[in-house]
Amino acid sequence: MINITDSAAERLKEMLAQQETPNMFLRLGVTPGGCTGFSYAMGFDDQESDQDIYMDIQEMKVVMEKDSLRYLDGLEIDFEESGMSGGFTIHNPNAVATCGCGSSFRTRDDAGVPSPEQC
Repeated sequence: MINITDSAAERLKEMLAQQETPNMFLRLGVTPGGCTGFSYAMGFDDQESDQDIYMDIQEMKVVMEKDSLRYLDGLEIDFEESGMSGGFTIHNPNAVATCGCGSSFRTRDDAGVPSPEQC
């Protein structure tokens, strides 16, 4: 199960509404790399695969590859305003270590493929 807070959903829906391509959805994923072993991937997509799983979260279509679910199950995405800026934050209960910038992680069972030059 993935949780997207109300503030993150509001911001994501605004961003989706600005997309010029119809039928866009939120794609979440995990790729090898980053300082700690795995990097998060989050963006909009309109291409689907037979390796994808689909969820309806906060009235949005959310898609991820089946292989990513074991790393992202329980994930919470939030959006926080901070002064004149704001950004998405990710809380992943599967992560046992994260890098200083918060964009990469590793799990207890899988260290991934760290690449420190990406941080």
